[in-house]
Amino acid sequence: MAKALRVAGIDAVGTANNVNYGENAILSSLRVLDALGIPHTGSGANAAAAHEPVIVKAGSGVKIGVQQRTSVYWPTNHEAGEHSAGVAALRGHTAYRVPMHKTRPEIPPMNRPGVPPEVITWADPAYLKRLREDIARLRERCDVVIASQHWGLHKDVLEYMTEIAHAAIDAGADVVIGHGPHYSLPVEVYQGKPIFYGLGSFSFHTGHGGRKHGDWVGMLARVEIDSGTVTEAAFRLARHDESNQTYFCDPAKEREALEEITRRSTALGTRLEVGGAEVRFI
Repeated sequence: MAKALRVAGIDAVGTANNVNYGENAILSSLRVLDALGIPHTGSGANAAAAHEPVIVKAGSGVKIGVQQRTSVYWPTNHEAGEHSAGVAALRGHTAYRVPMHKTRPEIPPMNRPGVPPEVITWADPAYLKRLREDIARLRERCDVVIASQHWGLHKDVLEYMTEIAHAAIDAGADVVIGHGPHYSLPVEVYQGKPIFYGLGSFSFHTGHGGRKHGDWVGMLARVEIDSGTVTEAAFRLARHDESNQTYFCDPAKEREALEEITRRSTALGTRLEVGGAEVRFI
C-alpha cells in the first residue's frame, strides 16, 4: 500500500487515526514509509516524534507544512507518551444536558419525563493549546500550513470539530482537512480559509470485520494559495467501483449527494457553485 502512495505521487501522509493502533503496527508502518521516502506526521515512537510536523517543498520552492491530530482513538495505550509509541491525540469531551429552554418546536419543555438530552462536545483546553502553539511554530517555518484532523461521528459536525478547526486557522493554518467518518461532510469558510469537515472515502473498499463498504461518495480537495492568500478552494466528487478503482463523478449525476453537502454548507454560511467537474466555494 505504501508503494502505491509513492506511485500515486503522494508527497506526505498523516498517520494519526483510530486504526493505526499498537506499538508494533505503528513503528513497522513508519519504517516502511521511511524506507520509501514518504514523509509522515501524526504518530511516532514517542510524543515528541508523533507531534513532529511534515514539511515538503513544492516545485517552486514553496514550503508546505502539515500537522495532524486525532480525536478518535482508543483509550488504552494508543496516545503517544513521553517514552511510548502512539498517535498525536487531541482529546475531546462529551456531556449530556437536559434542555432548559425550548430549542425546537418538536421538543417539549423539560418538565416532561423522557425529554431527550442535548449532546455537548468540546475540545480539551490543554490539548487545544498545544495545537495552537504547534501550528504557530510551523507557520514561522512554512509558506503554507495544513491542519489535518481525524474526528467525527456519522454525518454530524459537532461543536468540538468547529472549535478545533477555527483554533487551527486562528493559529496560522491555511487549510483544515477533516477525515474519519465515511461520509462527505459540509465545507466552511472561516477567516477566508477553507475547512473540509470530512472528505469521506476516496478509496476504501473493505471495512471493519471484513465487511464491504457501501458505494459512498468521497471528495478530493483542491486549494490554490497565492502569496499566503487562499484564492480558490474546490472539490471533486469520487466513488470506487467493484474492483476498488477510484473514479471521479459528474456533479450533474450526483444530485442527491451534492444537494445534501450544499444544504449543510449553506447552514455554515458557505455558498457552493458547480463549475464543470468541480464544486467551488472560494
